[in-house]
Parts: sequence; structure tokens; C-alpha cells
Amino acid sequence: MASNRPAPEALYVPNDDSEEGPQGPAGFGGYAPQEPWEEWNPTAESIRPVRGRHRVHKKGGGGLARSSTVLGVGVIAAVGAGGIATAQGGKPPVSIAMPDMSAVTDQLPEAKSLPGVGSLISDGSDDGSDTTTVAAAAPLSSAGVTTADAERGTTGAGEALRARIMQQAENQQHQAEDAQRIAAEDAAVKKAAEQAKAEQDKAKAAAKAKAAEEKRKKEEAARKKAEAERLAKLAKSFSLPTSSYTLTSHFGDSGSMWSSGQHTGLDFAAPTGTPLKAVHTGTIKSAGWSGSYGYRTVLELKDGTEIWYCHQSSMSVSVGQKVTTGEVIGRVGATGNVTGPHLHMEVHTSGGANIDPLAWLQGKGLNP
Repeated sequence: MASNRPAPEALYVPNDDSEEGPQGPAGFGGYAPQEPWEEWNPTAESIRPVRGRHRVHKKGGGGLARSSTVLGVGVIAAVGAGGIATAQGGKPPVSIAMPDMSAVTDQLPEAKSLPGVGSLISDGSDDGSDTTTVAAAAPLSSAGVTTADAERGTTGAGEALRARIMQQAENQQHQAEDAQRIAAEDAAVKKAAEQAKAEQDKAKAAAKAKAAEEKRKKEEAARKKAEAERLAKLAKSFSLPTSSYTLTSHFGDSGSMWSSGQHTGLDFAAPTGTPLKAVHTGTIKSAGWSGSYGYRTVLELKDGTEIWYCHQSSMSVSVGQKVTTGEVIGRVGATGNVTGPHLHMEVHTSGGANIDPLAWLQGKGLNP
């Protein structure tokens, strides 16, 4: 069967006589030119029929790879296996020469220089040291050992891994400590802020309380001042009933000298004839003898309050007469149920209640 394809390229097979081929020097990868093989084209008779549903895909042109290429692949596989490649088709076997291994071994490093191996090989000298211990201590491999590990003196992969794990654990511990420290600092800052706020609130409360107290004191002082002014003004319109006196008995005192068992007025002890004055402007309601009270004068004020002047030696006014503050209305005496000359003064409200004369006078700005 004729073919119009170009002739296949020459196949170079290494042999012992070749000096240098296109691939390299003879004896190690060199090849010598051989006679080209004929192109083999499979036919229907030479191909085993395909059974089942498998089909052979034909590429464009309908041809297969050239026989020289197929044979070259087979030769390479045979050389790698250290065998002799043969081809079907009636061609004689081709001998393949193995490369000179001495050239390869000369380029290999000595076994003693390999890490973890040199200590296992004895150089023939026996100095009594335990080679087993040395071999066990020597690292078997330097795989995974980084430059940083080497700088730290780590030469074994296991030691390097352990060092990295320890470093990672230490870093994690540092991170945990940093996180704890930051949390503690944040808590301290928060607590300080809370304390500062509490102090500020306390200071504000104290300042507010102080201001309130100062305000209260000012208001109290103003109130007292106003009351004093009022009493001073009121005192100008009121007067004590007599002068040159001594208070001898007070309202509510107990004793057998009084028919009710208690004193019902305020006693001003003074010499007989001491003038008695109207405590405020008013009208004389009664003036005359009144049994145990002796000579008594009753002065009625504008609001209905009655002032009784008892035990007088003499009276200077009459019923219905208008008097003013400080006007003389009678004299101190010892008439009625008495033990000595004095003024017995009583105060009765408009409703008829008998009240303490001392408190009433003080309410008018007077201090007997």
C-alpha cells in the first residue's frame, strides 16, 4: 500500500561505539543513527475487531501516529526498565547500551554529609562513644525547618514544630493576657468614671442642700426681721400697764389663796399709788367695786378683747369713756382679796376665754 507521507526521521539508539549524538555525549544519553523503520499502517486484517458498543475515533486524515514515534516511546520505556526493546513486524532486536553509572555516582554527595545520616555511618575509628545515642540525638530530617528555626538552633523538623507550637501557645497566652489587661483597664476607667460621676452628684447635692439651707436661713432671717418690725410698729400702739414693778405670780400658778385653786392673771407688784395705763386704745366697759377683785376697771379694745385692772386704790375713768394708749386710768392699790399692793391683770377674748396675759403682751411686742 503506497503512502505519500514524508519519510520518518532517523531514530537514534545509544550504543557503545557512538561518540556523540544529537542528544548528548556517548555513553550517557548519546544516540547513534540507525536505519529508519518502515512506516506501518494498520489494516482491517491486522487490527483486532472491536466488540461491543466501543468505537474507534478516527482523526482527520484517517491516519495514526507514525511507527517511528510509537517505537521511540517503546524504546524509552524499555531503556527506563533496563531491558531490550523489540518491535513486531519482523524487525531484528536492537541492543540498548546502559549509561556509565560511575559518572553519575561521582557527582553524588557523600553519605556522611547528609543530615541525620552521617552519624549513622562509622568511619572505622572507635573512640568508645555510644553511636546509638548520637544517632538518636541527631535530627533525621531538616524538612520544615525555617531560617528562623535554624537561627534559634533548631535543626529537627519535630523540634521546629514543637517550637512553633510553643510560640503559638505563648502568643495566645499573651493575647489572652492583653485582652484581660485591656478589660481590667476598661473596668477601671468605667469605675473611675462612675466614682467621678458619683462624686459630682454628691457635690451637686451638697451644693444644692447648702444653697437650700442658705435660702432657708435668709428666709428665716427675713421673716424674723419682718416680725420684729411688725412688733416694733405694734409696740408703738401698745403699752405696758404700769412701771417700776415686779412680777410675783403668773397665769396658772396653783395655790389656796385663789378660789379656783389656780391663779387667773398676772400680778405686777408695785407701791400703792403707782399709775396704771391703758395698754391700747379702747373704751371703758366698766369701772367700780368687784368683790375679791376690789376696785376694777375693764378696758374693751376694738377687736372685743377685755383687759381687767384689779385691786386699784383709785380709778380715773368712767364707763363709756374713750382712752388712748398710755393714758392713766387708775392707781395701784391693795383692795379686795390681796396680801399687798399690786396690779392683778387679766385678759379675756371676745368669746369670754381667759388667756395668759404674759403671752398676749409678748404677742404685741411687749416684754414685761
